[in-house]
Amino acid sequence: MSFTRMDQSSTADWMAIGGEVAKRQAGMPATIKAMLKQLAGQVDGFAIDQLQHGLQTATRAMRDGASEELVVAALCHDIGKVISVINHPAIAAEMLKPYVSRETYDIIRTHQDFQGRHYYALMGMDPNARQKYASEPWYALAEKFTDEWDQTSFDPSYETLPLEYFEPMIDRVFSKELVRVAAR
Repeated sequence: MSFTRMDQSSTADWMAIGGEVAKRQAGMPATIKAMLKQLAGQVDGFAIDQLQHGLQTATRAMRDGASEELVVAALCHDIGKVISVINHPAIAAEMLKPYVSRETYDIIRTHQDFQGRHYYALMGMDPNARQKYASEPWYALAEKFTDEWDQTSFDPSYETLPLEYFEPMIDRVFSKELVRVAAR
């Protein structure tokens, strides 16, 4: 590039930068798979590691007839734990945001508050935190996601599909033209 400060850049510079970003973007499915593999061995006190938890959640979603986008989101819903457990839903949602619908983004962004029904009271928190989203059109699907797929997926004996099964889905979701999700 011909600039060392953005205020000195040109349209040609940004066209070249855009081309380089597009090349790197093509490798996004491999990046996501590598991050998921980083969850292997991250047990955090549960009966299974976080990769197995994601695989179980995705397996349940797939067996329940969820869309491919939602199955991949189920697989990736805790991927933010590679970086931070406390705000992992926000991290995962933002990673998915350019590739998924607003509904799927919101489900992943809020899944911990929905899951809180099953444990927040044990930690002195409001187990009805999900109620603040009750008027949202995706509320029922978020309940299904957390109550039927996510919170039930800590079972070492559950017959879970392997990561390899989901890899073509990851490739399709993270290779498609980026979706623009409007910020609220």
